[in-house]
Amino acid sequence: MTNPLLQLKEQGQSVWYDNIDRVQLVSGQFKRLLDEDGVSGVTSNPTIFDKAISSGHAYDNQISELIQESKNTSEIYDALVFQDIRTVADLLRPVYDSTSGHDGYVSIEVSPDLAHDTQATISEARRLWQTINRPNLMVKIPATPEGLPAVYEALRSGININITLIFSIEFYRKVTDAYIRALEDRHAAGEDISRIASVASFFVSRVDTLVDNLLDSQIKATSDSAEQQKRKSLQGKAAIANARLVYQDFKQTFGSPRFETLKQAGAHVQRPLWASTSTKNPAYRDVLYAEELIGPDTVDTMPLETINNFRDHGQVRYSIEDDIAGAKQTLDELETLGIHYHQVTQQLLDEGVQKFADSYHQLFAGLEKKKQAIQQQVTR
Repeated sequence: MTNPLLQLKEQGQSVWYDNIDRVQLVSGQFKRLLDEDGVSGVTSNPTIFDKAISSGHAYDNQISELIQESKNTSEIYDALVFQDIRTVADLLRPVYDSTSGHDGYVSIEVSPDLAHDTQATISEARRLWQTINRPNLMVKIPATPEGLPAVYEALRSGININITLIFSIEFYRKVTDAYIRALEDRHAAGEDISRIASVASFFVSRVDTLVDNLLDSQIKATSDSAEQQKRKSLQGKAAIANARLVYQDFKQTFGSPRFETLKQAGAHVQRPLWASTSTKNPAYRDVLYAEELIGPDTVDTMPLETINNFRDHGQVRYSIEDDIAGAKQTLDELETLGIHYHQVTQQLLDEGVQKFADSYHQLFAGLEKKKQAIQQQVTR
């Protein structure tokens, strides 16, 4: 039987792995995802590294060595994470080379504490780019108002950028504009634009999680069965509708005469990357979002569970442009019910930044605890 994950490539969609774990790198499990499932990129975030470093003992030996070198917690964090990122980048390098920079990237995120500080984000992006020193690195910057100018500056200076935590079409348009302006300015200065790569990480399932909760509250607040049914019929619809409308925007922007000039000079399109595509609601099909957002020039970054589920029973079809009129109607109907698009997407952005910041702080607290425990063992 054909692996459904490999069939996605035939539809023009790349599968990236939303995880980094040294246990998988050492055991060869990660390499198998590349070789057998066609995984062609990797994304990471503070939550992923918190889970990898805090669970088990895969990092303990390196932590011990770094303690002996008198490294502080921040330096230990950098050493652990940079080693994993470089390892993954090197494993993906053949993909990067064979696709001429279309795929084969690994992403690392700037500190979430910098999400509202433009200059600090620019400095950190440059530090990560220069220190890790891999052409197939992408630095992740969140799509906050302060993050967007940093996205432009980083791209303008030749750094590959993954813009993360995009929830709204409005911010998506600002992200694509920052990308195109950066390329235009490089091109005008006579600089190469053929090796600048960027993806726009548009978050999916979190939209349904919030909207469904709001609809649940309205359902409980009325005894009118027709009104209840109207709201139930909208559950599980907002996230896919939102992403499909963004794809329409993508096609229009990167099919425009403005981008065509850059394309002739070797520019890549900035692909939409569907993030948060694991299904959070057990009432929904476990590969719902992966199945409904398949189309050319897109990336789906999946956690291991979703990869396994999709390999097992994913159904592949060109789905990203299904019922665009229905997608618009879904968002319009939610608006008439008082579930306002701008408020929902702003809340999700605020919560997303906070969740990553919490994971980042938790990671440092866990590292400090590990460090103390290892130090105690040495002194015994």
